Amino acid sequence: MSSTATKTDPGTLARQFHALSDPTRLAIMASLRSGECCVCDLQTSLAAAQSRLSFHLRVLKDAGLIIDRKDGRWSYYQLVSGAVESLSDGLLWLGKRRTPATRELPQFSALRDTADADASGCCG
Repeated sequence: MSSTATKTDPGTLARQFHALSDPTRLAIMASLRSGECCVCDLQTSLAAAQSRLSFHLRVLKDAGLIIDRKDGRWSYYQLVSGAVESLSDGLLWLGKRRTPATRELPQFSALRDTADADASGCCG
């Protein structure tokens, strides 16, 4: 993902929040906060079987939250720069009460418009 707009679109955020909805994946993310980590070290620190850990790493990678690099037969993982911040931006946007003066992220205007159309019979 190359742009902030891509990182904060509603579909991407939904995939990222889904990826974070598992305690093992949250533990992986917490382990990677301090920097790059070898998959063997993750396996040891999380006491996770290799196949189970591989599944969770794939979910996080597919959601754009982590990246990997190979060095010989070893795989190293790290957080994607800015991914956690874009999740934070999405949560802040959701928490803001919408008023005419509220500035919203442009990536969410389509989602807002859809929600407004769906709720046109309610409150208004």
